[in-house]
Amino acid sequence: MNKLKKSPAAPTTQTSRRAANNGGAPRRSHGKKRRKTHNITFFRRIPLWAIVTGVVLIVAGYVFFFYYFFVNPFSFRWQAIYGEANDPEGFEIRGIDISHYQDRIDWERLRNANVQRVPLRFVFVKATEGVSMIDENFSDNFYQARQNDLIRGAYHFFVPDADARKQARFYLKQVHLEEGDLPPVLDVEKVGRLSSEQLRKAVRTWLEIVEEHYGVKPILYTGASFKKKYLNDSIFNQYPYWIAHYYVEKPTYEGSWKFWQYTDFGKIDGIQGSVDCNIFNGSLQDLRKMTISAETLDNIGL
Repeated sequence: MNKLKKSPAAPTTQTSRRAANNGGAPRRSHGKKRRKTHNITFFRRIPLWAIVTGVVLIVAGYVFFFYYFFVNPFSFRWQAIYGEANDPEGFEIRGIDISHYQDRIDWERLRNANVQRVPLRFVFVKATEGVSMIDENFSDNFYQARQNDLIRGAYHFFVPDADARKQARFYLKQVHLEEGDLPPVLDVEKVGRLSSEQLRKAVRTWLEIVEEHYGVKPILYTGASFKKKYLNDSIFNQYPYWIAHYYVEKPTYEGSWKFWQYTDFGKIDGIQGSVDCNIFNGSLQDLRKMTISAETLDNIGL
């Protein structure tokens, strides 16, 4: 007779069953579950009030750090970002500078506009750039400024990589200043491929050519830090300085200045969108004394 083989006994314990399912080898524990349980237990031991206090202190520290280093030093800048450009107080003679970027201007509203409860007195109009570009709105803006009883001026945007003599002649060809207008203006904002010495020489060339033509010293526009870095020759201190210095209560420039462009985010009646706003450092009488006189024009045959 053949003997029947006995079947192996079924696992009777949980460990045995796991061993059977894994080919007879018991599964090893790596302690992950135990560590996770330990971490949860650790945090559960911290009182809720301590956790809340810690979170509040972290948030307060972050807010203080952000305000102290990024908001407070540039409060005017943040106001401008949110459309609330600050208008410095204590100055009575206000003006703006415009170009084609302001598009169509409602001159009737503009002539009656006020900044800090004082009327606009002057407007600078972009005329030319480089050796061939005329601002598309120059003729109309320049004409309208005078028609609406605003003291006007015309500025040239200097292109450092273009010939300075040609730029000066181009400006003189396109701009014809009259009695009561402010002196010519040179706007210098870029260095291009020039060295500081080359830039100073080019700027002097433009200023001297235009000064000889009109018999008055042109106004020099540039930022305070730019002037200090690139136009630090005392020769430029002879020219009326129009300083661009935004988001401050007053210019920190150590030298003298005549005009101060204090924001590029100003809001004013008659102009949609933003506009550059300026202050004259003096009285209305002082401003009128700066303008070109009939005698000056007669002396140079204009």
